[in-house]
Amino acid sequence: MASTARKQLRIESMHNRVTPEEWQARIDLAACYRLLDIYEMSDMAANHISARVPGEDGAFLINPYGMLYEEITASSLIKVDYDGNILARPGYGDFEYGVNRAGFVIHSAIHKARHETDCVIHTHTWPGMAVSSLECGLLPMNQTSMRFVQVGYHEYKGVVLDLAMQDELVADLGGHNALILRNHGLLTTGNTIPEAFNAMHRLELSCKAQLAALSTGQPLRPVPDDVLQATYMNYQPQTRRPYGVMEWPALLRKLDRISPGYDA
Repeated sequence: MASTARKQLRIESMHNRVTPEEWQARIDLAACYRLLDIYEMSDMAANHISARVPGEDGAFLINPYGMLYEEITASSLIKVDYDGNILARPGYGDFEYGVNRAGFVIHSAIHKARHETDCVIHTHTWPGMAVSSLECGLLPMNQTSMRFVQVGYHEYKGVVLDLAMQDELVADLGGHNALILRNHGLLTTGNTIPEAFNAMHRLELSCKAQLAALSTGQPLRPVPDDVLQATYMNYQPQTRRPYGVMEWPALLRKLDRISPGYDA
């Protein structure tokens, strides 16, 4: 039987079609996609990470629905507005990619409501889905998870396809930078792309640690509330440098070694 010819993915360069500031945002966002895949937080072509377009109010970048995270490049990202209109996208060769509807609904809601937020990350990892399905939610049982003492929760009401869900989603996120979508997954935000990635990486570790501890069947060691609150405050922006600043250059060097091409 003759094999079916594989369609070719040929991504048109966007480098000369955008501002230098947007191009840098595209590079960092593409890097974030690659890093989520490397750290096993991707879900084939599902899920999404978005970034606000610098100097362009009402526009953000998001992945083309159908590409794997390991394939994402700076040029492959699609620019959309808060109404879902595609403002710019490259040619993809034999493919005609668009934007995932649920991704648009979730990300446009947060970018529209929180103008200080540059990046939003949403995942469906097995630790995140497991903790989101537990009645207890995320437990502040170790130093890393104490960073999320104040985390938002959003009740599951079906796949997020309806714009009517946006107000409730934003209200449940509140002023937090992390949201647990009940029976669904995890979401983090950041004033920068590195900050949002740092938050998701730590939230994912917190979920893994909780599941590992609960699986032993042994009692959890409680931490006094005053210690929980003091530790939480030590993680807040007013008491420490912004997250992601120190490790992001090192993470980009890691990508240059093992997953080059994200900046094309």
